[in-house]
Amino acid sequence: MKKLPGTSCIKNISSCDWHGPEDRKKKDNKNRIYRFENYTWQGIRPESYKPEPDGWATIGRQVIIGSKGETPLFHLRYFEIAQGGHSSRERHAHEHVVVCIRGKGIVRIGRKKHSVRHLDTVYIAPGSVHQFSNPYEEPFGFLCIVNAERDQPVLHEEKRIHAAKSSKKVSNKKA
Repeated sequence: MKKLPGTSCIKNISSCDWHGPEDRKKKDNKNRIYRFENYTWQGIRPESYKPEPDGWATIGRQVIIGSKGETPLFHLRYFEIAQGGHSSRERHAHEHVVVCIRGKGIVRIGRKKHSVRHLDTVYIAPGSVHQFSNPYEEPFGFLCIVNAERDQPVLHEEKRIHAAKSSKKVSNKKA
């Protein structure tokens, strides 16, 4: 057991996992302003949602804060889902705060589906199975705030089975 630096807390934690105040002082950690225009931010490159499609479709992301040398305890990302698209159905130990800023969409948390629109804010608790989707014509965009140090998502088994069935249907149609 170790005492966390700067606190009276004692916790089992690997020294490799603790990023104390001294780790947050980096030369490239400087003030920045990322100018917004048409759902992009100057200097932020749009990228794929995840490296390989595994239960997701037509979704992109931009890491606004957390990939350019900043050292906050959180990351700020923007996700945009095109019509008919969806994120993977997954769960993980970290929490999310999501603020809808473009269009409208559906968030599924557990077995319940909720319609969300401009400036609706969603809190997703640790361990909650969740998925975002867009059945509407206009793109569905949202800011997502997560812990900088976080675990990898675990795909929900129901989605893996559905994705496998969907890919079989597509391959049968092409044959």
